[in-house]
Amino acid sequence: MDSVYIRGGIALQGQVGIQGSKNAVLPVLAATLLADGTSVIENCPRLADVYHMQTLLKSLGCSVTREKDRLKVNTEGMNKLTALSADMPKEAVESMRSSIVLLGALLNRMGEVELAYPGGCVIGKRPIDIHIEALKQLQVHFEERSYGLHAYTKGMKGAEIRLAFPSVGATENLLLAAVGADGATVIRGAAKEPEIESLCGFLSACGADITGGGSSTILIQGKRKLSGAEFAIPGDRIVAGTYLCACLAAGGEVLLTKAPAAQMGAVKKVTKAMGALWQETDKGLYIQRGARLKTPGKLVTAPYPGFPTDMQSLFLPVLALAEGSSQVEERIFEDRFHIVPDLKLMGAKIEQTDKRKVRIEGTEQLSGARVEAKELRGGAALVIAGAAAKGETVVDGCGYIERGYENICRDLRELGVRIYGV
Repeated sequence: MDSVYIRGGIALQGQVGIQGSKNAVLPVLAATLLADGTSVIENCPRLADVYHMQTLLKSLGCSVTREKDRLKVNTEGMNKLTALSADMPKEAVESMRSSIVLLGALLNRMGEVELAYPGGCVIGKRPIDIHIEALKQLQVHFEERSYGLHAYTKGMKGAEIRLAFPSVGATENLLLAAVGADGATVIRGAAKEPEIESLCGFLSACGADITGGGSSTILIQGKRKLSGAEFAIPGDRIVAGTYLCACLAAGGEVLLTKAPAAQMGAVKKVTKAMGALWQETDKGLYIQRGARLKTPGKLVTAPYPGFPTDMQSLFLPVLALAEGSSQVEERIFEDRFHIVPDLKLMGAKIEQTDKRKVRIEGTEQLSGARVEAKELRGGAALVIAGAAAKGETVVDGCGYIERGYENICRDLRELGVRIYGV
C-alpha cells in the first residue's frame, strides 16, 4: 500500500477488534530461538515487521508456518547451523529496529553473532550503546565491523546490572541473554512496559526461571533448559489508542474489542480529562465523544506507566482540534515531530518550539490535503487527521504504516470512515 485516500468529516460509529501487539510479538519471536522443539504464538498480527522477523528466523534454520493468527516456529534446523554460517538478510535486519533483540537471543544460542545495525523509523538516534554496555556485564565482547557488530562470548555469567535508563530493548536483550547465562542475573532499573511482561511470560512458559517481570527489578536464574510452548499475544495498546484518537478527533462513539484497557492508564487519564467518555465493559473499551474536547494542558511522554511516546504523535491531531492551548514534550526520543509541517498544511495551529516540544492552539476544523508519512505512528496520525478533516486527504508513504497495522483502512471502515488504500 503506497497511499491512503480519506474523505473525512464524518463522526465514527461501530466496533472493531484490536490486533495482537507488534511490540510484544517481535521479542517473543526472537525468544523462540532459545526453545527446543515447536513454539506456537497465538494472536500473531500480520505486519511487515513480523514478516521480516519470520524471514530472519528462517535464515537461521527455523521452520516457520502460519495458520490464520497462529504462528508455529520449530528450531530443530538451528542445530545444523554455526554462528558465523548464519546468513541473515541485511535488508530484513536494517528494515526494523526490533531486529536488535536477536543479539541477546543469538549470543545465548550460539555464543557469537554478526549483525548489521538495525533500522526502523526516523524518530531520533535511538543508540544501542545501552544494550552493548549491559551485555558486556554478562561477559560479552563486541567489535565494530564495516557491516555492523561482531559480538561473542566464551560463556556468559550472571551479574547484577543497573540500567541508566529503563530501555525496553535493552531489558529484552538482557532477558534473552541472561536465561542462558551461568548463575543469577539481576536487572535493576528495568523497563516496566507490558511487552516486558509478555516476554517474561513466554520465557517462563518455556521453562525459564524469571521473577519480577513488569517491575523495575527482574531476577533471572540462568541455565534452565527451554522447550517450545504456546503463548497468546495481548491486544496492541497503541493500535487501540490509534482508533480511540480517531474517535476523539472526528467525534462519535466506538467499541474496541480485545483492547488491553488495563495497559492504557495514562491514555485513559488524558481522554477523560479532555471530556470524552471512557467505559470498560465486558464487550470491550467503549469511547464516546460528543461536544468539542477541551485541552488537557500539557502532555509529557515517559516510560511506562507514563504517557507512551508512541501515542504522542497520535494525539497531535486530537489536540489540534481541542479547545484551548496545549503543549507536548517528548522526553523519550529527540526527533519525533516530523508530522508538524503536514498538520500545518491541513490547518493545524501548531509550532515546534525545539526538538522536543510543540505548542498547539486548538482550531475547530482541519482541511484535507496531500501529506506524507515519514514514520509509523506519524503516518497513522495523519490518517487520523484525515478522518477528522473536511474534504479529501491523501497520505503517501504508507509502507511505514503497514509496519504496525494489519489493515488500518479495513479497521477504520468498520468504524464508518470513508477510506481506501492503493
